[in-house]
Parts: sequence; C-alpha cells; structure tokens
Amino acid sequence: MAPNQSKKSRETLTARRARLRKQGLLLIEIWMPGVRSPAFAAEAHRQSLAVARSRQEKDDLDFIDAVSDWNYE
Repeated sequence: MAPNQSKKSRETLTARRARLRKQGLLLIEIWMPGVRSPAFAAEAHRQSLAVARSRQEKDDLDFIDAVSDWNYE
C-alpha cells in the first residue's frame, strides 16, 4: 500500500469515528469465541442437550424463542 493510501485510510477512519462520536456512540471492542472452533461447537452441543433434557424444557425453549424474536424493522 502506498504511503498516501495509508494516510487517507487513516484520515477516513478518524473522520468516521468522529461523526459516530458526535451521534453519541461509543466505540467498544470485544473478544468472543470463534464460532467455527471445535470447542465452541462442542459447548453449544452440550448446552443444547442440557436444555433438551431439562425438566423445564418447554419453559426454557419458550424463553429462548421470546428473547430471540427481535423485530429489526
């Protein structure tokens, strides 16, 4: 990448972040598990089995459905 392109990219990013801050938004950075990792898949499977085997399975699944049904329109 040419030095001017790098500087322009940096300036564009800085300007964008300034506009977002003006809108009252805050930049945050988080680390989360990689959803493609075998460990993530194993843990997701373990948790889904725990819900399926639970005495309150219907209540648990109703709760999951309720909080998962977001209206993005």
